[in-house]
Amino acid sequence: MLVANASEHIQRMQKAMMEMNVQLHHVISDITGTTGTTGLAILDAIVAGSRDPHLLAKLRDPRCKNDESTIAKALEGNWREEHVFALKQALELYRFYGSKLSEVDSKLEEHLGTFSDRSDGEILPKLKAPKAGSNSPRFDMRNQLYRVLGVDMTTIDGISGQSAITLISEIGTDMSRWATEKHFTSWLCLCPGSKKTGGKLLSGKTRTSANRAAAALRTAAASLARSNCALGAFFRRIRSRLGSPKAITATAHKLAKIVYGMLKYGREYVDVGNDYYEQQYKKRAMQNLAKRAAALNLRVVPNELAG
Repeated sequence: MLVANASEHIQRMQKAMMEMNVQLHHVISDITGTTGTTGLAILDAIVAGSRDPHLLAKLRDPRCKNDESTIAKALEGNWREEHVFALKQALELYRFYGSKLSEVDSKLEEHLGTFSDRSDGEILPKLKAPKAGSNSPRFDMRNQLYRVLGVDMTTIDGISGQSAITLISEIGTDMSRWATEKHFTSWLCLCPGSKKTGGKLLSGKTRTSANRAAAALRTAAASLARSNCALGAFFRRIRSRLGSPKAITATAHKLAKIVYGMLKYGREYVDVGNDYYEQQYKKRAMQNLAKRAAALNLRVVPNELAG
C-alpha cells in the first residue's frame, strides 16, 4: 500500500507539471531516480517560488545527461497557482510516504535479525545499491537473507534481493511442508491444470492464483526475456512456440524448482550459460529425431557428413 501511494504521488507531480506545460519528464527520465537530486531540487525551487528556467536549470546534478540549456527549455511553463499548489501537495505526500517506507525497511531489517545465523559468519559482497527513488529496501538484503537461509538466493538469474524477501515472506524457510518440488509448484499454481471428466482431459490451463510468491516468480521470469543465461534461453525457446504468457509460467515453474532445491537441500545454483543450453537443446533434439527416424527404418545424417 505504501509503495502504491508513493508511486501515485509521483504520477500526480508529473501531471501537475504537464498541466503547467513544464516538460521536465522529457529531459529527466525519472524525477526521483538516479539523477533525482536534479528533479526534486527543481520541484522544491518551483514550490518555493522560483520561476526563472535558467536559475532552475542550474540545480542540475552533474550526473544528468542533458545540459542546463536543454533543461531550461523544458522549464518554460505557465505557473498557474492551482497547479503549483497541486504539485506542492503531491511532493509533500511523496516525501511522507517515503519516510514511512524507510520505517518499514528498518523494521524489516530488525525482524530479519531475530532469526538464527546459518551463514557461519561468511560475508558476501553487497548487491548494487538500488537507485534513488526506488522502493527497494535500503539495507544489505543479500547478506541478511544469507544469514537467515544459509544460501544465496540472489545467485539465481532473475531473483533480486527484493523478490527473494517477497518469496521468503510468503513461503517461510521451512520447506518440509512440501514433500517434493512437484507439491511446491502445484501449491504455487505454476503447474499445468488437469481438469478431467470420464478419463478425458478437458483443459490443461494453469490455475489462477493470488499467491504473492507465484507473482514474484512470474515477475522474475519475465525479466529473463533478454538475459544471456540458460534460463533466458529457455524462456525464449518456449516463447517462440507458445507465446510470452506460457513462457513466463514455464520459466516461473523452473525458478520455483530451483528455489525449492536451494532452500530444502542447500543446492547451489550455477548458470551454465546461453550457449551451453542451446548446445544441449540441439543435442536432445537430434537424439529425439534419430529415434523417430529409426522407428521408420530411416537414419539421420548431419549435413557435414551428407555433403
